[in-house]
Amino acid sequence: MAGPHERGRHAGMRLDYDPDDFDVTISELLVATCDACDPDLPATIGEVLKLLRARLGMDIAFVSQLANGRRTFKAVDCAPDFAPIQAGMSDPVEESWCQHVVEGRLPELMVDASRYIASGQAPATAIPIGTHLSTPVRLSDGTVYGTLCCFSRGVQADADIDRLRYTARLLAARLAPGAAAP
Repeated sequence: MAGPHERGRHAGMRLDYDPDDFDVTISELLVATCDACDPDLPATIGEVLKLLRARLGMDIAFVSQLANGRRTFKAVDCAPDFAPIQAGMSDPVEESWCQHVVEGRLPELMVDASRYIASGQAPATAIPIGTHLSTPVRLSDGTVYGTLCCFSRGVQADADIDRLRYTARLLAARLAPGAAAP
């Protein structure tokens, strides 16, 4: 029986390709296209957010759009027992952590966000936030579409911002006008 490296070789793929790898799954979901896809976000974004949230041990994962002075939640995946936000909800951009991250006023990775709230660096929120990850979704022309974020109610010491950044880059490539699959 062929091992994973041999299967990849026979299929004409990279030698280190593993179809069960998390990053491969995210990539395949984001490059999948269909005639019924939403013009803004890939139809598979819900599954991508669910995978991210579960893999990173977070309670919420979402894509936000920053436009016209507002942050709008475009797609959201929440843990079954915790759903304080929904797609379509919106708030003033200046009150959002997303805008603070885009502008560099907050880091992309906050293992213990309570310190940032206590010091006044992060706006207070009614939602309990332990670990917070956020990264800009930057289009090929340099403009910021919004952010890809996730957070947990508790502190996650091993939070992985690199996976979020990777997914945001794939999403940005998919959002680019006339973009081909990366």
